[in-house]
Amino acid sequence: MKPLRMRQLPDRLRAEIREARAAKGWSQLELGEKVGLAQKHVSGIETGKIVPRFDTMLDLLRALDLDVVVVPRALTPVVTSLTLDHRNREFVGSNEGERPLYSVEDDEGG
Repeated sequence: MKPLRMRQLPDRLRAEIREARAAKGWSQLELGEKVGLAQKHVSGIETGKIVPRFDTMLDLLRALDLDVVVVPRALTPVVTSLTLDHRNREFVGSNEGERPLYSVEDDEGG
């Protein structure tokens, strides 16, 4: 039985690539030059028209200061929540009455 090949990268992964590229202020052409790809190829990856080889994906992610982490599927929600916390630092803990478990402040102010 032959494994099925992805038709396109997941939307969230493609968005991460676009957002990381934009955060660096790079065009698709600039990112492509850093990893040895044509601008058209970078565009195809970002739009889902091209599924890159694994080594190409690693090159793209590393150029963008990102990396791939393999975790057991059961831990995916935990890892996802940690990455969301990292992205939204100003949002984390902003709900009134809630504070992180590691907080050292006393609830009664003293």
